[in-house]
Amino acid sequence: MWDFETDPDYQQLLDWADEFVRDEVEPLDLIWPHLQFTPLTQTRRKVVDPLKERVRQKGLWATHLGPELGGQGYGQLKLALLNEILGRSQWAPVIFGCQAPDTGNAEIIAHYGTPEQKERYLRPLLDGELFSSYSMTEPQGGADPTQFTTSAVRDGDDWVINGWKYFSSNANTASFLIVMVVTNPDVSPYQGMSMFLLPTDTPGVNIVRNVGLHGERDGEGSHALIHYDNVRVPDSALLGGEGQAFVIAQTRLGGGRIHHAMRTIGLAQKAIDMMCERALSRQTAGSLLADKQAVQAYVADSYAQLKQFRLMVLYTAWEIDKYNDYKKVRKDIAAVKVVMPTVLHDIAWRAMQVHGALGVTNEMPFLGMVTGAAVMGLADGPTEVHKTTVAKQVLRDYTASTDVWPSEWLPRKRDAARERFAEYLEAEVGNQ
Repeated sequence: MWDFETDPDYQQLLDWADEFVRDEVEPLDLIWPHLQFTPLTQTRRKVVDPLKERVRQKGLWATHLGPELGGQGYGQLKLALLNEILGRSQWAPVIFGCQAPDTGNAEIIAHYGTPEQKERYLRPLLDGELFSSYSMTEPQGGADPTQFTTSAVRDGDDWVINGWKYFSSNANTASFLIVMVVTNPDVSPYQGMSMFLLPTDTPGVNIVRNVGLHGERDGEGSHALIHYDNVRVPDSALLGGEGQAFVIAQTRLGGGRIHHAMRTIGLAQKAIDMMCERALSRQTAGSLLADKQAVQAYVADSYAQLKQFRLMVLYTAWEIDKYNDYKKVRKDIAAVKVVMPTVLHDIAWRAMQVHGALGVTNEMPFLGMVTGAAVMGLADGPTEVHKTTVAKQVLRDYTASTDVWPSEWLPRKRDAARERFAEYLEAEVGNQ
């Protein structure tokens, strides 16, 4: 059975979340911008903690995780519907306990962590008392983990980590890191890499600099270049077993990619809302902007683009819930990742154009959205890599033609059709 309606009880919760985010959470973006991943001061805690408690009372805290981890077990589809709302605000994911990169990090610790690791890292992470960082990308490796050189070598009962990591988001405010390293250089990287959990203040973890995005001042970014200099960690820091990094990464990155897409829907819808309001509010050359065909095309293209993307994201989330296996949904997750940056860029750019000069100023959010679209095209793997993944997965369902002519070559199909219906064709000719 096909059904495009949300469960009425959950829809009531979504309606509450929509109003709550608009009235109570979005103002935080204005008074404390870019501080959502910073440990709370006493002043911010007085505001933030009561908001988190109201979310918990509504049963909307970390909804995608099971009750044993403090969530509601709603799954990815319901999280998608909620994330559409949360995507409008920087602070909203933190207030609802489902912020990136912590959601993906929480998933892999929940799935692969030992009881001790869950108690030390997962519980406070889910309680919103600390933040984490996923330290994977390397300066020379880019999007190809097989080029990674950061290593961990056994020394007695410990491991010693050495190497460099780049673009480790939120490392400067995180309490712990999940770092992906080479533990056996003599085998394939797919079997020779492992992940470790380690506190950020472990001796030898040196944040060389924090890299910002366009528009941010030097030294104030949130994407760290880290030098791991003889970092000693116990064997108990190993996550999921030696050689399991690639298996774990698929869970981590699959979840992260679809969560980014969910939130992007809300951000793109916000851009459409602003574009439509502006079109109905401003006149030029004798009529409203909304009466201009170019602006109407912007609105129509944006609506259609977002509607298609949203259905694609919801379907993919439904697949994840159905199969509970990110590998089975790899093709559609990759396809969503490919489409996502273009959707956000195009809609934000059109909205910016409709706002004229005001649209390119720092009094409106559009250029930040455009930059965000560029980031989304690279985060968790560049668009080009995901296109390759989609193509390979799609091509697996096809086979080559058996001869020089395509299977849909019309002359051959026409001959086959005539042979199949020969007696009728002969009778038809005889009756003429």
